[in-house]
Amino acid sequence: MTFENQWLEYDYNPFIVFNANGKIISANSEAQFLLGATLPSTLFELAKVYASVNFGFKTTFIELEYGRYKFFGVTVGYTDEEQIGIKLYQTPSYKLNTTKPEGELTNIFTVTDLCIATNSINSSCKYTKSYDPTIPEIILNSSKLIKVLNKMYSCVENNDTVETKVFYRVGEHIKFDGKKYSIFSIAVSAQNIDLEQTSELQSLAEKNNFYIEISSDLTINIPMITS
Repeated sequence: MTFENQWLEYDYNPFIVFNANGKIISANSEAQFLLGATLPSTLFELAKVYASVNFGFKTTFIELEYGRYKFFGVTVGYTDEEQIGIKLYQTPSYKLNTTKPEGELTNIFTVTDLCIATNSINSSCKYTKSYDPTIPEIILNSSKLIKVLNKMYSCVENNDTVETKVFYRVGEHIKFDGKKYSIFSIAVSAQNIDLEQTSELQSLAEKNNFYIEISSDLTINIPMITS
């Protein structure tokens, strides 16, 4: 996979290419999650409706909602009659603590893998991962993050499969001391979330200066501070 293909694969926004009959030729990681909330035929029809009259690319701003996914626009492109692509732009729906993180340079993947390994011991649950390799080491308190991540995994331990996704939030930033920082997220997804534990999770996260989004998954949003 080329560097450009990796960017597309781990893009926060779903991207799908269909053939002329509506069969999916390719879909990035986020699109595969979206396909759990809507049918391929629905997205194929959407692509045809918002495609340009002639060959080329067209962006349209429109509000769409599929399950937990909300979008503010789509880009549709085609250069022949054989295939058509669509990219949907997710509406930002996250929050961040406004306190600048303090700590040491930390490899976020090492920390996440450590928590997965700890929680998978003596567990029949299958843990899967989807990481954006472009996310660098960042400054944070790793021990505090480990506490919160372990509690997140505790909330989903009674599942057959748990998905962990670490992804860059394209075009989204936060400012500290007048300097702008990019944002990435750690999302833990499972079919069943133990709601009785989520209030404990929220309290623990707030105590350790993290904000937790609780919906169909559990998500932490973290600024990318590298120095």
